[in-house]
Amino acid sequence: MALATSPPEAGETTEAAAPGRYSSDAAGLGRLRAGVFAAPALLLIAAFLVFPALWVLYLALTNYRLTGAAAAEPQFVGLANLLDAAANPTFWSSTWLTVEFVLGSAVIGQVGLGFTIAWLLRDRRGPLKRLVEGLVILAWILPGAIVSFLWVALLDRDSGTLNALLGIEGFAWLLDHPMLSIIVFNIWRGTAFSMMLYGAALGNVPPSHLESARLAGASGWQQLRDVVFPHIRGHILTNLLLISLWTFNDFTPFLLTAGGPDGKSEVLAVHVYKVALQSGELGYGAAVSAIILLINLVVAVFYLRLLRSRK
Repeated sequence: MALATSPPEAGETTEAAAPGRYSSDAAGLGRLRAGVFAAPALLLIAAFLVFPALWVLYLALTNYRLTGAAAAEPQFVGLANLLDAAANPTFWSSTWLTVEFVLGSAVIGQVGLGFTIAWLLRDRRGPLKRLVEGLVILAWILPGAIVSFLWVALLDRDSGTLNALLGIEGFAWLLDHPMLSIIVFNIWRGTAFSMMLYGAALGNVPPSHLESARLAGASGWQQLRDVVFPHIRGHILTNLLLISLWTFNDFTPFLLTAGGPDGKSEVLAVHVYKVALQSGELGYGAAVSAIILLINLVVAVFYLRLLRSRK
């Protein structure tokens, strides 16, 4: 005999569905709160990063100038500025100088010196470690105009401190070796970031692994290669990415050599300044800036792919 069942009460249905509805409302409220908190940061990013980048891309497609008819009524020229840059020997010379500057001062100099200092100070304690770290960080935090003036005084031909220390008279470092001068200057100034990053990374290397390698007879280089570097691989790639991009866009060399003599230290950042502001060709300068942006994106993607690889 079948038993008759009564339909569920309305209150029971409401109570059963209530938890799902309440969780959905809570999730929506959480997303709303997160959006409210993130809105100021997103507005700042849009105002100071996205809009300027879009404006530069727009200028790159026009013949905009600082003065003259093109300043009042710029004309759309399409890819003409990019083609002019591709046909300009000065642009390619600046590109090669920028590659030298990045490889010499950032990839080799700052990474190598920063890791060396961090490795030598990893087990140190006391005032010597604090003194070395303080001096390296001081070079990093001082304003660029101040340290540039100090280096001009150091490398001056007639009364420079370096010539006095070496006993050399009348040797013009900034004129005879401009690229070497700005590379050494950038290494000296930017090593602090690599030193601090590697110092923190080396603190995460298990001491027991190094001790096991020493007991197994591994040399110092073998310990670095087989124990230390695999543990800090992510930190190395992150450091390379950041300092490569910073150095690629660095304008500080202009304060030392102004791109001279004869363009021998005119990196791309200085080249953009000269054509856009000194010559007034804002459209062409924006086109070169767009190329720099593209190069930065390619470099960033390359490093990120290395960072994500499991190899």
